[in-house]
Amino acid sequence: MPKIVSVKHSEFVLIGGGIMTATLAILLYEKFPGKKITIIEKLPTMASESSEAWNNAGTGHSGNCELNYTPEKKGVVNIDKAISISQQFTETYNFWKDCAEKGYINNLSKCISEVPLLSFVRGKKDIAFLEKRYTTMKEHPNFKDMLFSKDNEQVKEWLPLMMEGRSAKESVAATYFKKGYDVNFGEIAEQIFRYLKKQEHVELLNHSNVYNIQKSKRDRWVVSIKGQNVGKHWMLASNYLFIGAGGGSLPLLEKANIKEAKGYGGFPISGLWLRCTNPEIIERHHAKAYGKAGRGAPPMSVPHMDSRMINGRKELLFGPFAGFTTKFLKHGSMFDLPRSVEFDNIMSLLGAGYQNLPLVKYLIQQVRLSFKDRMDELRAFYPEADNDDWKTVVAGQRVQIIKRNKKGFGKLEFGTEIIVSEDKKIAALLGASPGASTSYSVMKEVFNRSFKS
Repeated sequence: MPKIVSVKHSEFVLIGGGIMTATLAILLYEKFPGKKITIIEKLPTMASESSEAWNNAGTGHSGNCELNYTPEKKGVVNIDKAISISQQFTETYNFWKDCAEKGYINNLSKCISEVPLLSFVRGKKDIAFLEKRYTTMKEHPNFKDMLFSKDNEQVKEWLPLMMEGRSAKESVAATYFKKGYDVNFGEIAEQIFRYLKKQEHVELLNHSNVYNIQKSKRDRWVVSIKGQNVGKHWMLASNYLFIGAGGGSLPLLEKANIKEAKGYGGFPISGLWLRCTNPEIIERHHAKAYGKAGRGAPPMSVPHMDSRMINGRKELLFGPFAGFTTKFLKHGSMFDLPRSVEFDNIMSLLGAGYQNLPLVKYLIQQVRLSFKDRMDELRAFYPEADNDDWKTVVAGQRVQIIKRNKKGFGKLEFGTEIIVSEDKKIAALLGASPGASTSYSVMKEVFNRSFKS
């Protein structure tokens, strides 16, 4: 056991330096003025994991183009999830604008840029689905501006690069939503943290690793921390603890040992992008075009060809391609998955693996893909893609949550899971998509459940 050099105190302790934590920190800062807030991040800079621009799709998910949010069952397209996500994104977008007006975000134009959102499909079956989806969605006011076409010339006008070199006989269709958004979630988080750092009662601790969480006799949460750049250890006692460390949340939550977290497991999935290196090609595509996921593919692997603005520079990415790793974070450890296995979640993990064999098969196939294989998948979107114009870059890390079902076995969850203890003194956020796009709605729920009184 390391020697503790000091014990500090803070009213609120938040673990993780991403956009979720930044959002909750603002809510606490506004609702509890003068109360001390301490934010702990293990990396040298904030927003360097899942919120960082290269580690996510950057799409302002609003339910317009993501086909996995509108499943078809017995001939009926269900748009309930798309409506919910659209409303949550609108609420979050308005929160960002409000933050800009209050000075928490000093340059919103650096964080958000407008770009059309499209769904793109090929073949009669998928075209029929897309048209049915469009007809259903068009009736809802959130999607009233959506357009649909299966005319090759019209689709070419929307997606000139993707239609180039494509046979005139090939059947394609697309939906088009003009006012979509590309969002640099990391930049939003960084700007909020820069504001908070200047405030008297807010403390940001970078390069600080939380290695233990326990309850004190005085019913406070005590966090044990190692300062990686100085090698010192100390404890931080708090009345309220939030764990928003992305893939690192599950191991920390297990250390807290609360009953609400029993039975949860995690399944890590890594990602890769194909990044265009030819400026002329990059300039000819201005859209976020989403396709349909392959059979057995997780939602985060829906193929899309994205026009991005990253650090003031226009980029073009295709992917993501999934991979398997035992790391829970991009900057994590290969022992993350083995260490997360405990007596209370082992059946959840085994059950989830058995019930998701297509996903396991899909991941094995993805891991075995060569650069040539990935380029072949790109050519389904952009037929004339040249190998010399693209390179592979590492995307972010996601941990899909495994939740115990009524039979005691695990079920793989693809959404965002909020856990709040019975005494309301600790909360945690697990899961991935749609994540950052709905950050305000999600953190508002965390806040309301934690501070209902």
